Amino acid sequence: MIQVMETDRGMNSTISATNFSGGRFQLRFQQDGNLVLNTRDILSGNAYDVYDSSGTSDAANSTNSGEKVIYDAMGCIYILKRNGERFGLTQRDTVPSGDYYYYRATLDYDGVFRQYYHPKNATGNTSWEVISFMPENICNIRMRTDSGACGYNNVCSLDGNRRKCECPQGFSLLDPNNPSGDCKPDFTPTCDQVESNNGEDLFDFIELDNIDWPFSDYVKMAPSDEDTCKSACLVDCFCAVAVYWDNQCWRKRLPLSNGRMTAGVKPFVKYRIGGPPPQIPPGLPGEKNDGRSLIVVGSVLLGTSVFVIFVLIGVICVGFFVIYKKKPRNTYSNSNDVETNLPRFTFQELVEATEGFKYELGKGAFGTVYKGVIGKRTVAMKKLNTVVQDGEKEFKAEVDAIARTHQKNLVQLLGYCDNGEQRVLVYEFMSNGTLAEYLFAETKPTWRQRIYIAVGIAKGLAYLHEECSTQIIHCDIKPQNILLDDYLNAKISDFGLAKLLMMNQSHTNTGIRGTKGYVAPEWFRQMPVTVKVDVYSFGVLLLEIISCRKSLVYESGEKGVAVLTDLAWDYYQEGRLDTFVENDLEALDDYKKLATFVMVGLWCVQENSSMRPTMRKVIQMLEGGIEVAEPPCPCSFSVTGY
Repeated sequence: MIQVMETDRGMNSTISATNFSGGRFQLRFQQDGNLVLNTRDILSGNAYDVYDSSGTSDAANSTNSGEKVIYDAMGCIYILKRNGERFGLTQRDTVPSGDYYYYRATLDYDGVFRQYYHPKNATGNTSWEVISFMPENICNIRMRTDSGACGYNNVCSLDGNRRKCECPQGFSLLDPNNPSGDCKPDFTPTCDQVESNNGEDLFDFIELDNIDWPFSDYVKMAPSDEDTCKSACLVDCFCAVAVYWDNQCWRKRLPLSNGRMTAGVKPFVKYRIGGPPPQIPPGLPGEKNDGRSLIVVGSVLLGTSVFVIFVLIGVICVGFFVIYKKKPRNTYSNSNDVETNLPRFTFQELVEATEGFKYELGKGAFGTVYKGVIGKRTVAMKKLNTVVQDGEKEFKAEVDAIARTHQKNLVQLLGYCDNGEQRVLVYEFMSNGTLAEYLFAETKPTWRQRIYIAVGIAKGLAYLHEECSTQIIHCDIKPQNILLDDYLNAKISDFGLAKLLMMNQSHTNTGIRGTKGYVAPEWFRQMPVTVKVDVYSFGVLLLEIISCRKSLVYESGEKGVAVLTDLAWDYYQEGRLDTFVENDLEALDDYKKLATFVMVGLWCVQENSSMRPTMRKVIQMLEGGIEVAEPPCPCSFSVTGY
């Protein structure tokens, strides 16, 4: 059967692999004889930029232009020109010949025009095989009037010959069900007066590697070094991302388009230190803007007469005296103040927001968490205990640590209260509760969900260990301290046990911290504590996520406690991972990844901390970036001793 496409005809892609509505990519055979691929506006149908073409139009010689697109019975696609010549889109020698195959050509949802074949009398699990495709690399397309291969602020990479879109750090999906769609920034710069004048104090950067967004820049600096590039973006209120490459700097504004992987390019994503700025009601006595207004008025009047000058000075003195008298005094020592840009609430405001701390969400070693509402936003408030001295240290450590973090796998701190003995931390509310509630419920989460959660936790820990200006050891990684949002994004919470390290230090000494079943051996041996204690706890947690078993389990018919790390090792050595996951068919269908995750977990719980991988390496192993070697036998000392 021969199929023919005339000029001014074409086809649209689907939105996704499962949504068959018309998508944003289009194949058109134009009047000029050119077969083109372009993007389009889904609502209006208007065509945007062409990103690939056959090149079969000839303005100087119309007979050399394309007339028809032919898909013949032998599986070949070619453009028949007006002069009778053929321009092949597929090479005949690449197409399986004979009557034994089905053929089809589709514009797939990722914007690639692919030709497939399939045996007619296939046996077993055969699938459609690709003969040819255009363009060769969809990620390399560049558009000025659209977002590119992926959505705005998204980044395109190739997985085999398939497009993969992923939001970079500092961004998250606008629609979690559409991974190739737009990514929303976790922070959007503004040009209000405070931010414009204090850029270097209010902002910092998330440093990425090998990512670029062509056509999104508005300023180019050349030559430039990294520090100059970053400094220029810090003080530029329009700048959302600074991209540095080969002694050149590009400042870019949102939205970012044509995101793709580009070797050697280093982008710096701007973020606000400590989260959103505090909302200060205008016109309060003692505000700086009132003082400035008073000075401006005074400067105008100073030129009138000496008499007015003296009158004005008197008014100013009286005014400052009144303001000083009305200014509230702190009822506690200034040494307890927390230096942060986070909004600071009064205790009475939080009492009203929680209806008197009515709805309890949970309890921890240093406080109780309540549900509340501030404005129209539901929040979680951790009311800290103040009966022990460690409670004050806890508060300072947690506020200082979280105010300096910015990563999608960490719970966001929205504000705090520090009124004397009343200390409260205000967090974003997580609708799906803790990982413990989700993981150990009667109905297990799917294998895919567990993979997603595990990798998210690993990324959050890697950020704390390697990407903060002040290195953070969490010290209490466990499923109760992992929260889940509406889309099952894992977020690490409760930095109450965090031990902060300056970046020029490699270890610290502290009392035993953590929870039974997750504590690393070095806690009990008066050894220096490093970030590897978190790696150990993550290893235990990873084995829990894999198996949906708790770290300490009681086996039937036995009085003793069976340690999950021991069970994992035994089942791994015996080749019985099916028993470890209790015959979870979805996990067993993905056996290679299952085995990889178990091996990573066993590496993380090694007794010798130097043998444990860093969290950055853990991510690479979990995502398949590097091979995982056979792990040696771990030791269960830590969980049996505490």
